[in-house]
Amino acid sequence: MIARVVSIMCFLCLAQPALAVCSGTDLRTTLSADEQAQLDKVLDDTVFAEGNHWKATRGDSTLHLIGTMHLDDPRLAAPVSRLRETVEAADLLLLEMTAEDEKALQQSLSTDPSLLIMPDATLPELLSEDEWDQMSEAFRARGVPPAMAARFQPWYVSLLLAVPPCANLQDMSSGGLDAKLEAIARTADVPRAALEDVNTVFAAFAGQPRKTQLDMMLSSLVDPAVSEDLFATLLASYFDEATAEGWAVSEILAQRYSPIDPDAAADVFATIEQEMLVDRNRAWLPVLLDATRANERVVAAFGAAHLPGADGVLALLQAEGFTLERLAF
Repeated sequence: MIARVVSIMCFLCLAQPALAVCSGTDLRTTLSADEQAQLDKVLDDTVFAEGNHWKATRGDSTLHLIGTMHLDDPRLAAPVSRLRETVEAADLLLLEMTAEDEKALQQSLSTDPSLLIMPDATLPELLSEDEWDQMSEAFRARGVPPAMAARFQPWYVSLLLAVPPCANLQDMSSGGLDAKLEAIARTADVPRAALEDVNTVFAAFAGQPRKTQLDMMLSSLVDPAVSEDLFATLLASYFDEATAEGWAVSEILAQRYSPIDPDAAADVFATIEQEMLVDRNRAWLPVLLDATRANERVVAAFGAAHLPGADGVLALLQAEGFTLERLAF
């Protein structure tokens, strides 16, 4: 959902540059021996570490769980083709954000700039001169005038910087696997609903102390080439259906490249994991359970990072008595 929200905010609030096509390197091949050992330990301790399509069954209820990415990519064509029948046969499709939610979010952001703007400070006031110079350069690389961005909320800037300058926001705005599956459901007259209120992600970020938000923002301030490589690594792990690996590698690489203190970078990553994954997973569980009680065949499509781990959606469903089976993606 983050990438989808970023694309919406960019089109509403920012100048749109002509952006190049990303061609970064998968950094999983560059891990040192110590980094690889750290990764191996994490993966050894992670349940449901792989797989983008799972079936959960309990009694007469069937729930398909599809791990998505929120931006477009030519490699999605094959999964979309394979998943079409599953979506068309569903009684309900659950998403992080429906098209109607997206439209409401666009309207909200266009009419209430306070959601994105600091009322009491500017970034140049909160940063050192050198930090603001680097931040200004990062804004320009993404087609954003620094003068316009000076009052942006730090959490919002951290989302913008997560997208490398090479990424084509026009492609992002067309939606990823979520949007493609929703289009199939709409054509097949399959009802659609959201797993959460559209403001959930905003509240999770905006509720953080400003110091935490500033650390989140500065931790994303990396060299554009590195940003492109991090982006490529995350995408490659997704299409390898190695979601837990992709998340763990992102944390390891944050320690390698983040310009802030390593302990602060680790705290930022832990905060994001708790707020964006763990807390939301637990909030989604009753929604998923209610959906399976009311419908025999449910499909839930959401960011793939929500699937693995002890606090992931799959483990939570298993604890509720569901039997899990990995299916072709």
